[in-house]
Amino acid sequence: MTTCAAPTIFSTARCLARSAPRLSAASLRFSASSIERQQRRRLHFSPESAKQVPDFAFAFDIDGVLLRSSDPIPRAHAALDFLQKQSIPFILLTNGGGKHEADRVAELSDKLQIPLDTSMFVQSHTPFADMDHYKDKTVLVCGGDGAKCRHVAEQYGYQTVITPADIYVANPDIWPFSGALHSHYASFARPLPSPSPKFDAIFVYADPRDWGLDLSLILDLLLSERGQLGTLSPLNGRADLPNRGYQQDAQPPLHFSNPDLWWAARYHLSRLGQGGFREALEGVWAKVTAGAELQKHVFGKPYQSTYEFAEKRLLAHRAALFGEHAGARKLSTVYMVGDNLESDIRGANGYRSPVGTQWRSLLVKTGVYQTGNALSVEPTQIVPDVFDAVNAGLARSKWRVRLEE
Repeated sequence: MTTCAAPTIFSTARCLARSAPRLSAASLRFSASSIERQQRRRLHFSPESAKQVPDFAFAFDIDGVLLRSSDPIPRAHAALDFLQKQSIPFILLTNGGGKHEADRVAELSDKLQIPLDTSMFVQSHTPFADMDHYKDKTVLVCGGDGAKCRHVAEQYGYQTVITPADIYVANPDIWPFSGALHSHYASFARPLPSPSPKFDAIFVYADPRDWGLDLSLILDLLLSERGQLGTLSPLNGRADLPNRGYQQDAQPPLHFSNPDLWWAARYHLSRLGQGGFREALEGVWAKVTAGAELQKHVFGKPYQSTYEFAEKRLLAHRAALFGEHAGARKLSTVYMVGDNLESDIRGANGYRSPVGTQWRSLLVKTGVYQTGNALSVEPTQIVPDVFDAVNAGLARSKWRVRLEE
């Protein structure tokens, strides 16, 4: 099994900045107003109060912590509003995606009634913005609603982005079981650059909606000759080659944006996420190839590089909030508030900060984890919800006030 994260993840912010001119006018106005609010808060932070700079901060997962599907979780607004009024820094760190960062932040601000900006936000496919070597290539982008992930990829700077819908509409016989979805796909599909395009990379940006179609197309490309759609590599199955010849013929690399098996939707039981799709693909791959390794790259929590990037963003946000006073007290503790043991909790527990910050994990019961579930990894503390998680962090760090009902 091969998993890794982008080696150049720290320069993602530069790529996001390059994509800014492509954002909608509404998103740009929103970002500007958020920055102005942040600057006003900093202007009211006096030198006399520099000793009050908190030496702790928070990182929040979103689904199952702040929202359940698209509905705000009770008391989430109160928790975040309190932190902003107390000038306690926090970021949102999610394995979700499917929209551009600026659009997602605007949506979250509206739902939670809290002013946010992209400097406080990291989502699962943010590292894809930094993969410049694919920007002028042909890539397959899977997952998400309609063409939204295609638009995100284009905002990141990718020039030739093809979706499974494009391929299906051009040739419905490629997956004969999606006929009922033909009109839906046709509403956003684009013509292919050629009848059998050659692909240089495969990206799963968000949870696939049509597992059968997406799985079949990814499998086709992984078995193809040099990424040419509709071909089969003559190297497949050769015992004299590494991995018995599979993925040894310049097939496109496969990138997943997150490993989450479960996520907390509106339904009372957790639903399979992108990790479930990956497991299904790996099961089919193992059967087709008689057990060859599926070579892939997986990003997101719980991987070290994702937490490093999140910490760097948190430190930058803290510096913007307190200006020259940010150095008055070193950031010593970050409380990771999450609902998923395998991403939020395992990631925080295993993270080794390059600057020596201690990450502590706070597990809430409003999402994937429910009372009675087995603990595959032990959190620092288990609490009912995000409101109680913030109070737990405040108490551990001996902050002067607490959240009140």
